[in-house]
Amino acid sequence: MEMAEATGDAPKRTRSGRPQRREGSKNLGVPYIVRNIPTYDILGEENLERIEQVADRILAEVGIEFRDDPVALDHWRRAGAKIEGLRVSFEPGMLKEIVRSAPAQFTQHARNPARSVEIGGRNVVFSPAYGSPFVMDLDKGRRYGTIEDFRNLVKLAQSSPWLHHSGGTICEPCDVPVNKRHLDMVYSHIKYSDRAFMGSITSEGRAEDSIEMARILFGADFVDGNCVILGNVNVNSPLVWDGTMTKSLRAYARANQAAVIVPFILGGAMGPVTNAGAIAQSYAETLAGCALTQLERKGAPVIFGNFLSSMSLRSGSPTFGTPEPAIGSMVIGQLARRLGLPLRCAGNFSNSKRPDAQAMQEGVMSMLSAVHCGANFVLHSAGFADGLLAMSYEKFMMDMDFCGALHSYLAGVVVDDNTLAMDAFLEVGPGSHFLGCGHTMRNYQTAFWDSGLSDNEPFEKWVEQGETDMALRANRSWKKALAEYEAPPLDAAIDEALNDYVATRKNGMADAWY
Repeated sequence: MEMAEATGDAPKRTRSGRPQRREGSKNLGVPYIVRNIPTYDILGEENLERIEQVADRILAEVGIEFRDDPVALDHWRRAGAKIEGLRVSFEPGMLKEIVRSAPAQFTQHARNPARSVEIGGRNVVFSPAYGSPFVMDLDKGRRYGTIEDFRNLVKLAQSSPWLHHSGGTICEPCDVPVNKRHLDMVYSHIKYSDRAFMGSITSEGRAEDSIEMARILFGADFVDGNCVILGNVNVNSPLVWDGTMTKSLRAYARANQAAVIVPFILGGAMGPVTNAGAIAQSYAETLAGCALTQLERKGAPVIFGNFLSSMSLRSGSPTFGTPEPAIGSMVIGQLARRLGLPLRCAGNFSNSKRPDAQAMQEGVMSMLSAVHCGANFVLHSAGFADGLLAMSYEKFMMDMDFCGALHSYLAGVVVDDNTLAMDAFLEVGPGSHFLGCGHTMRNYQTAFWDSGLSDNEPFEKWVEQGETDMALRANRSWKKALAEYEAPPLDAAIDEALNDYVATRKNGMADAWY
């Protein structure tokens, strides 16, 4: 694994591809991963073309509705699309041509330049889960999220060497009015993390508030020329873009900030039960959203997103971490690369109500699909539980630990004089061991990834130490991380300006809980 160019606290890489250990370092992570293994391309040219052709037919013969946003319809009219009422249809190839102006790779700047991330190409960025109304932990159980929980989760993400991004709505702070909570969430990301972050998308005004707070942090001129904030917008599948989302999408694009365009397709409900059909639908919906960003501002960064999922056809319940969406992600990756757009795909999905074996089995299934499909921005990398209804503190820690393992996995196999270890063979010879040889002593600190949560001790020692499972170790770990957390320094004048902006906006509107 190569290291992204960065300054400040970003550590140097060793030949083994792992970060150097440094005494007193609070965070040993890299700002993002540069993958050193290939993507897994499962379909050949003929089948990829068939999926694209079906998507073209959906766009041309069925079309997509754009509701409650006359400006979006005007954009499409000027671009040459066919419009009948709210339904817009597109000639084959039209949307592909429009998205050619979007960058294949871009930088999202963090307030600490050493933590800025590169999105696209061979780069991989891990970001926490997003959007849960509930939180849970082993002490208090499942409950509505609060602003304190939100801040705690931002702090835990900031403290981890294995995440690269602060995320967005890590949980809904349900103790803050709906029309004001976006202000507290964006402020919390800025205050308690020095990494890149996401803003609100639940209304055009909230999107614009998020962008304005980014302007206070970075400066208006810098924001106009650089991406500093992401907005994650969802299609109302099947084949509907509603005005709330398109207005927010356009607000981000207008400000030269990146929209993440994401259908949410539960196979059998919002899309076909068959993988190929769901992929074609997803491709069509996402491509339309990506193209709209370019009509709003040509050259604005955009991320091609995907959220395929399945459902229990016996009960109608959504299912997550299942094999069909995981393998479908591989095809989405191929399609995104053919468009030349950065990809957001998959994550640590799970339906489990506890941080247990089901949680990790499902999470590994879906997270490995993100790694192999070539995802550049992996939302939902940590904490996703209960079908995204809850953020689990313990699963957050377990998932982040697994993200650490994926850093080494994505590094691939380094082949050089050191890793081939010929000097070790010459020193040890037949029938001896490598435990104390010079090669081992030179490499032992960096040769293997070390889990922060796994227990590798003999059974007897494990018994003596209380027979704890990983969930309990994760419970202790998040408490320790919060106790040791130190906020990254923030310029006092910027902090004051942000607080003034938040106070002014809050005082200018009555509380609304819807």
